Amino acid sequence: MRISSRLLVSTATLFLAGSSGYAADIIGGSTADYCRTVGTSNLVLTENTVDLTTQVVKLMDESSAVASSPEWINSSRPVFVWASEAKVACGKAYGYLKTNYRDEDYLNKCECFHDRMVEYMN
Repeated sequence: MRISSRLLVSTATLFLAGSSGYAADIIGGSTADYCRTVGTSNLVLTENTVDLTTQVVKLMDESSAVASSPEWINSSRPVFVWASEAKVACGKAYGYLKTNYRDEDYLNKCECFHDRMVEYMN
């Protein structure tokens, strides 16, 4: 019983001491820097819905191919991670486009994550 209460107090102390920072962010900065390679998303700027859908599907297909490739799954570079993220973001953007809704957040993420994937492939 004494060990349980000590553990609880220790855990609470550590939680309160560390709650002022970015717990999940090892670098200590903002996660907004992930898209530094993209800038303004070309997908968001695309006016024609048919062209936009074609581009999103292309990025999604490329990301899916990389995410299922043993070459990148077993690589020490983070290509697989960005491919997986791009696949999901592009898939969600595509799903919204099928309902005639342009979700700018997912369009930006789709292009950003795909560009990050390509960046780490080279």
